[in-house]
Amino acid sequence: MNRQERMHLLSERTALQRMIAATPPEELIDLRSLNTRLEIVNLQLSDSPEDTRQPARARLTFRGRPVVGSYGIFAEFGMEATMAFTDAVAAVAASFTAPLQAMGPIPNRSQNQLLITSTATGSFGFELEEHGPEQLTLEDDSVLPSALEQMRQFLEGSTGSDDQLADVASEIDPRAVTAIRNFLDKLATNEAVCAVETNEGRFAFSDVGQVRTAVSRLATENLVEEEITVTGEFQGALPKRRTFEFVRVDDGEVLVGKIAPAIRNPDMINSHLHQRIELQLVRTKVGAGRPRYLLKELPQWPRDGKSPGG
Repeated sequence: MNRQERMHLLSERTALQRMIAATPPEELIDLRSLNTRLEIVNLQLSDSPEDTRQPARARLTFRGRPVVGSYGIFAEFGMEATMAFTDAVAAVAASFTAPLQAMGPIPNRSQNQLLITSTATGSFGFELEEHGPEQLTLEDDSVLPSALEQMRQFLEGSTGSDDQLADVASEIDPRAVTAIRNFLDKLATNEAVCAVETNEGRFAFSDVGQVRTAVSRLATENLVEEEITVTGEFQGALPKRRTFEFVRVDDGEVLVGKIAPAIRNPDMINSHLHQRIELQLVRTKVGAGRPRYLLKELPQWPRDGKSPGG
């Protein structure tokens, strides 16, 4: 269980103990009911020690030409589509810890593995679960829960407005975007749709046409991601929200952007405000929407605290 679920059970246990203490002994039925519930709560708490958590899970299901109702799925499609999905999740997860190279192996792939633990019926698909030690601690620095949720949000954003798609795309490394497009292309080619369910929510494509539209919207001529260099000064950063403001010196425009998860100490920006620097940003623009900016790495600050050349 996660921390929130555990806190809820602890609160319920406290409430039950108070109710039992306040219930007269002659009200046997009420006491029996309260004590039974208290035993269940205590059992749930003992089954999941305080320093452990449940593994991240997702439900990936398919409909369409390769799927035979809730009975089965063509093996070749099921294998290739699930592999494309897990490749995309692994790319998203890896981008949380460091910027991805355009080519080569995905970093930390072995640490971001998903297990198929069961088939999912209704349509047909698979139950996926984070692979890790038997006991996962709350302090485990796992990015898979966030990666699965960001994957779901990206798929949902691919069916929204240009601005909605740009919002989610700007938070994901370009290589991870390409991996997601490959997954969607696999669906479209096989006339299939998918649904993805995480602990945070569920998204499902309505039909194959919607998948094909999503694929075309992720094409490089429509979703443009480019690395740019701007000169100016940081005006401030909100570390918890992971956003920043940067003013360009050439035209005075204030760029508002997001700070990539790979940056562990975003508050360092606030120690270097109003210093003129060259900053590398990823600029993301979808169709006619406005551009978004992502800071993937902290810049090299002037050693003396002054602007270069100052």
